[in-house]
Amino acid sequence: MALTAANFQPDDDLLDAYSTTVADAVDRIGPAVCRIERIGGAGGHGSGFVIAQDGLVVTNFHVVGDARAVRVSMPDGASREGRVLGRDPDTDIALVRADGNFADVAPLGDSKRLRRGQIAIAIGNPLGFEWTVTSGVVSALGRSMRASTGRLIDDVIQTDAALNPGNSGGPLVSSAGEVIGVNTAMIHGAQGIAFAVASNTANFVISEIIRFGRVRRAFIGVSADTTNLPRRAALLSQVSSSTAVRLRSVEKNSPAAKAGLKEGDIIAAIDGRPVSGVDDLVRMLDAERIGRETLCTVVRRSGIAQVTVMPVARS
Repeated sequence: MALTAANFQPDDDLLDAYSTTVADAVDRIGPAVCRIERIGGAGGHGSGFVIAQDGLVVTNFHVVGDARAVRVSMPDGASREGRVLGRDPDTDIALVRADGNFADVAPLGDSKRLRRGQIAIAIGNPLGFEWTVTSGVVSALGRSMRASTGRLIDDVIQTDAALNPGNSGGPLVSSAGEVIGVNTAMIHGAQGIAFAVASNTANFVISEIIRFGRVRRAFIGVSADTTNLPRRAALLSQVSSSTAVRLRSVEKNSPAAKAGLKEGDIIAAIDGRPVSGVDDLVRMLDAERIGRETLCTVVRRSGIAQVTVMPVARS
């Protein structure tokens, strides 16, 4: 069969569809992406994005550092001062209140619905005038990475959408034009591997900061990732979820260790509520559980176990 221009038309159409999808997502979210510069204090500069018209802006903790005030510069050239409402070093998330009203916002999506292979678009505003855009796919879910505090950030999205210096704090966007993560780190010399804090984790942190000015957490001393839950295990543990949380490590002398939890254990439910992912575990271990007996339904090779843990306040 002779090769003609017509033979390549489907590929051209596919490329056009991909380009249109990325461009439409950028057009929707890009106007809400801003440059963040600290005013005093030890910190840096990077990107952020507006999530509410009254000036709530999400960025990275390592961008604002210990600064109380920042300069927020929008793509249209407008520049406003903002104050840092709160910061959470454990997830590298900070929340800023910028002066004035904003017409363009970037809505947070549901990161639990993500699938490997989905389009991922990283948008940043490192120069304060115009966006930079890179695109790729979600290459892994449920990753962990070390925060500046030394603690592991769980439920991290890995993507091959390359990040540029100054893009930290900007949104990772789905093809539907929703923020699915907050870009937080790139790995130098690792073929463009980049990471973003999942939007569900960011949403939890934001709500805690708005309510309390800080993130209150119960601590049991584990790091974990999301794993598939076999149907038989789900039936035996009486949960409806097809996924759960597998413990990657248990800290020595922690509440989890004292309760008998071990590396490799799968937590399917807490107090009868399904734990379908790491973000569920993070949300459930809120301040209300500090000092309160918490029943974990644990899947092991030997069967189903009920383990009672007594969380403590995270320092």
